[in-house]
Amino acid sequence: MDVENNFFVEGQLVDVYREDIYPAKIRIQNGRIKEISRLTSSAPHYILPGLIDAHVHIESSMLTPGNFAAMAVSKGTVAVLSDPHEIANVLGIKGIDFMIDDSRKVPFNFFFGAPSCVPATVFEESGSKIGADEIEYLMERNDIYFLSEMMNFPGVLMGDHEIEKKISIAKRFGKRIDGHAPELTGNELKKYAGSGITTDHECASMKEAEEKIRNGMKILIREGSAARNFDELMPLIDLETHNVMLCTDDIHPDDLEKGHIDRLIRKGMNNGLSIFNLLRASSLNPKRHYNLDIGMLQINDHADFIVAKDLDSLQVITTFIRGIPVYDDGKVLFNYTCETRPNRFVKNFIKPDDLQVHADGNKINVIVARDGDLRTGREWITPVISNGFVTTDANRDILKIVVLNRYRKARPNVGFIHGFGLKKGAFASSIAHDSHNIIGVGANDDDLCAAINIISEHKGGISVVDDNKTDILPLPVGGILSDKEGNTVAGKYKKLTGQVKQLGSRLLAPFMTLSFMALLVIPDLKIGDRYLFDVKRFKPIGLFERM
Repeated sequence: MDVENNFFVEGQLVDVYREDIYPAKIRIQNGRIKEISRLTSSAPHYILPGLIDAHVHIESSMLTPGNFAAMAVSKGTVAVLSDPHEIANVLGIKGIDFMIDDSRKVPFNFFFGAPSCVPATVFEESGSKIGADEIEYLMERNDIYFLSEMMNFPGVLMGDHEIEKKISIAKRFGKRIDGHAPELTGNELKKYAGSGITTDHECASMKEAEEKIRNGMKILIREGSAARNFDELMPLIDLETHNVMLCTDDIHPDDLEKGHIDRLIRKGMNNGLSIFNLLRASSLNPKRHYNLDIGMLQINDHADFIVAKDLDSLQVITTFIRGIPVYDDGKVLFNYTCETRPNRFVKNFIKPDDLQVHADGNKINVIVARDGDLRTGREWITPVISNGFVTTDANRDILKIVVLNRYRKARPNVGFIHGFGLKKGAFASSIAHDSHNIIGVGANDDDLCAAINIISEHKGGISVVDDNKTDILPLPVGGILSDKEGNTVAGKYKKLTGQVKQLGSRLLAPFMTLSFMALLVIPDLKIGDRYLFDVKRFKPIGLFERM
């Protein structure tokens, strides 16, 4: 197939503009669609617009952009809108440049935003800071397409000068502003949306989503590895056809191996949703909202599309990007190698004594982790106290959770958590949104220290320890990304996840859930490298302090 000259693709064309499916012959020349001819006889297979993930942190896949693209094209994805704030928290603009430079090595449409909240709060330590001056520099660039999710919604509501300046800069450059406002309602929501923020991907209920739509926001329906809102929100796809998009937000490699946006389309069709509305939410709507240069199977468009076996399975046969076949018949048709591995990581080893918690009261605040939800609960409980120290209570599933600074030598911050279910052992990760310090949970202090220390030794990774038997997936790029190809990372990740479940956890995605326990902008109770944090009141709280 010579993309410099004419070639033709035949199939049942699925036209999302006209809501029509008909046999067609498409002529492609120099990467663009030059002619679409209706056929009189039925054609094999289906031709659909390429799929777009409207909001994803590529770093959560633990893959570099090149390796992410190699997995995504096999699922029919041709473009992603990516917020690189994970690596920006570690490496600042140097990290953003790494992501963009790496993405240019492969034929895939990456649209990167400028991270708006680095660090996410002033109550934690990250590796870098992106202020208004850096946002000005990024917004001027042609390879930055939008201002990424404004997680500091309290700052928006309180009129924080730095936040207002960042929003003003994005408006001046005519670039969209993404939102992040879990549970925000009423007048506060009106003020948040009225500031110029145009999307939200944190809705957990129809009521919340409908109110945000009424306030002029587009809803990104999220189905990732930890937060899964598709089942609750999918009626919006038919009810609010032009106001919804599909996204994964955070997806781990084992889930990406099973499916991407194509999986959501299949799920929607199985629940009776319109194929046209599903495709609109996963192609045309993000194209229009973000003004993306992506083809939609129209004459003179870029030839960005997929050929699928049928609409029921949506099994991808071939993926075309800019008229180039990038995936065909089970094979990725481009080569990629990770060549640079930037990182910032101070080795910081701890001892079991560092995890001792002096009992300064008879009750403690306990984080409650929930499966499939980034939000946590809180409990005020009477712990087990031994020799003046609060101890782990695996019988009641009250485990120690530790966050250790990876950017300088510091003491670990120790709290307690319910919901992970470990009966023995420990596991840890240097993926801890958004500052990416080391976070770990354990049923005993020895294994918890070992799980954290092996990550320090490798300057990044995810680890499991059972009776001092350790296993680790190293993450040498920024301490959050592997330099290996997707299936290799997925295989190792699945192995480690299985080991955590053998320790007693019943969570669907224990590593993903753990990674969000340090995100201080999602309610209710979280833990950072310095404090236990009350998100609703947006301030630190003591372990023994009654709320």
